[in-house]
Amino acid sequence: MPTEPACPLCEKIKNAKLNHADELVWEFKESIAFLGPWQYYDGYCIVTARRHVTELFDLTPDLRHTLMDEVNTMAKAIHAVVKPRKMNYEFLGNQVPHMHWHLFPRQTSDPHHLQAAWLDIAEAERDPKKKQQWQHCPRGRSAMVIALQHQLQQ
Repeated sequence: MPTEPACPLCEKIKNAKLNHADELVWEFKESIAFLGPWQYYDGYCIVTARRHVTELFDLTPDLRHTLMDEVNTMAKAIHAVVKPRKMNYEFLGNQVPHMHWHLFPRQTSDPHHLQAAWLDIAEAERDPKKKQQWQHCPRGRSAMVIALQHQLQQ
């Protein structure tokens, strides 16, 4: 699979099993799903394309459909495990121009459920105490990875 030398997501994918095994949720044909750092959104995952590509229109229709099916499969698994009020899907690439989706499960208990998750995350990144709280996974990161993997196996 083509990679870009300075791309952090290309590097992460290349070393997924070795350096990121604790956050590796699932290896799809065209993407890899990782448990995201912001577990305030219980079950938050990042689905990353295996190929270094930046735009959906750069993909063949078949590859685009495969990737979207993989994102959908991951979202469905997250939904089954954490039962959110709503799933939010973000495909940006402003900071890291490598195709990836952020899957944020939003709960009814989320006091800011009507705003983008990034507003609260930006605040948490500036406050070390809040950052630690927002990265804490209530059921434990490894337990969440196992629960998602179990769901995906079904």
